Amino acid sequence: MKKINYKHILGMIVVAFMAFGCSNDILEEKPRSIYEPGFFKTEQGIQYGLTSLYAHTRYFLGQYYYAASQNGTDEYTYAQSADNNFKDTDMSGVGSLNPSSSRSDALWGTVYSNINTASGIIENASEVGLSEELISEARFWRAFDYFLLVQTFGGVPLDLGSGELMFNTSPSRVSVRNTVPEVYTKAVFPDLKTAISNLPETGRLTGTVTKTAARLFLAKAYLTYAWWLENPNGIPTYPETPRVDPDGHDAAWYFQEAYNLSLEGINNPGEFGLLDHFYDVHLGNNDRNKEIVLYSDHIEDEYYNVASLSYSNGTAPENYAVWYVTSNYGNIRSSADGSTYDVSSVQRDAVQWGGRPWTRMAPTIEAYTETFTDKDIDSRFDGTFATVYYGNWGKAGNANEVLYNANGLPVNNGDPVLTFLDEEPAIAVTYPAGAGQSNVGAGTLPGRADWVIAPSGISRIYYPGLWKLGTYRTDNGTGLGQPNGAITRPWNIAKFSEFYLIAAEAAVKGASGSMTARELVNVLRARAGKWRWKNNGNYEKVEDNSAAMVAATPAVIDINYILAERSRELFGEGHRWNDLVRTQKWAELAGSYTISGSAAGDHTPVVYTRTIEPFHYLRPIPQGQIDGMTMTEEEKKAYQNPGY
Repeated sequence: MKKINYKHILGMIVVAFMAFGCSNDILEEKPRSIYEPGFFKTEQGIQYGLTSLYAHTRYFLGQYYYAASQNGTDEYTYAQSADNNFKDTDMSGVGSLNPSSSRSDALWGTVYSNINTASGIIENASEVGLSEELISEARFWRAFDYFLLVQTFGGVPLDLGSGELMFNTSPSRVSVRNTVPEVYTKAVFPDLKTAISNLPETGRLTGTVTKTAARLFLAKAYLTYAWWLENPNGIPTYPETPRVDPDGHDAAWYFQEAYNLSLEGINNPGEFGLLDHFYDVHLGNNDRNKEIVLYSDHIEDEYYNVASLSYSNGTAPENYAVWYVTSNYGNIRSSADGSTYDVSSVQRDAVQWGGRPWTRMAPTIEAYTETFTDKDIDSRFDGTFATVYYGNWGKAGNANEVLYNANGLPVNNGDPVLTFLDEEPAIAVTYPAGAGQSNVGAGTLPGRADWVIAPSGISRIYYPGLWKLGTYRTDNGTGLGQPNGAITRPWNIAKFSEFYLIAAEAAVKGASGSMTARELVNVLRARAGKWRWKNNGNYEKVEDNSAAMVAATPAVIDINYILAERSRELFGEGHRWNDLVRTQKWAELAGSYTISGSAAGDHTPVVYTRTIEPFHYLRPIPQGQIDGMTMTEEEKKAYQNPGY
């Protein structure tokens, strides 16, 4: 008998069961708690279980698993208030990544119960009259979870106690890991192929999976497996196995299949497609738009969100990851009389540029200056970061119409009070010693009323926020709203734009077809050149820089360029560690980074070196899993990934 995560025997239905509410064409939650095996022998049980598959994503996405997905990459490092949840994954010597500290445990501890639920549905649904279309939703989610697991940990168990991919009803404290090829060819690929065949073009309800979602994840799985087979840098795998595909295909075959499926997805979009402007993809009042192929839903309702909308300590199933990457802008000060700088002019605000600051992760200076280079014409920088913080003291009840800010100049409510400059200015910023009048160590430029920090001055304590994931509420009224409440926006899991990036990456690796890698990338770059609004400035900016963006694309692009485009398109969305591990570029592209220190007023950039060993390309199996198994110490040691 073999089983994973012995605590979750019957595919626990995640906290809230949900009943199908077709009158509103959405998934409607109804709290329940049922765990007995006969539950999946009824149509109602199958429906509840099926809906729970969607809910399970809220128990690891948008939380600490985000730290494992982003920190320690070329996009992010730990910030001033970070603890070991963030320092351990930075790989720079301030922490130690180990089986007890890796926040990939959130993935392992959540998805196995969901896999078992999916298997229960797949085994029993046809007996109670459910169509293969509905069963394929369960197949999709089982493949989705196994794909995340195999990318993160290497080979993982397919037998939870009752046989491979079988619904388990018997507790067991032993486990055997399958190899990477077995996970892909027995679980991920077959389930997704079946899902493509049977899922609808248009979701049966808002937010349910479709052919497009299945195509996207199968294409990405093919791409990832192709890299694994090729293994260009000799990264070890575990459990150890020859890098030979049991179906007899080589890496080139899988790169081509990834390309083919991506083009199929592009040419058969169903209800999905690219928006006209990058800015609109992440605009809060435009959530769940046609570019979002899959999301983990959160809404502005405490009952359905299972979270307080006024205050939260940050626990599952909430969405709060954007707090990590938000520095404490509430420390900014201005003056009421031009001499004493003691007025909190930028208060916590439940708006997309604001929200709750936790100061746990900061963007590297290179991400700001080297990934995003064409800031004037490429709208993706402006549609990613919050670089301007606006005066909002009036919302807090302060009656002063005008305050005094940098250079003693006046600012009004709604004016910029602190700006992170896009580029190094021609005239050097004058910084104070320490925190200065701004209280955040910001400097001045002649004639400007806003405090400023240049790119070279981005530090672990004050840095641009991540606008694309920021707070959006409809209940703020004329005040500051509830910036400390859990985020009420969906967590975007997959976007239509990734079809172009997957196909382009496969083309760089030798796949061919109707579009070259450059042509595929340029679809997104042309879109990025189209502006309708200047986000950091709040004014209309109608420009079309598509021609310039396309012209700036190199004639021949390599994998590093594809990874840079992935970062420009998907920055901070929880993909980066997997991207760097898949392509075996983690040590090369993230082995060092630059950032200033952890004190207000520290604007001296320092280069930090990361120690990224080959064994780090797999995360450790969580210690809780190892401790919970009744196997010999030798067996437990063999179960753990080497190096940990």
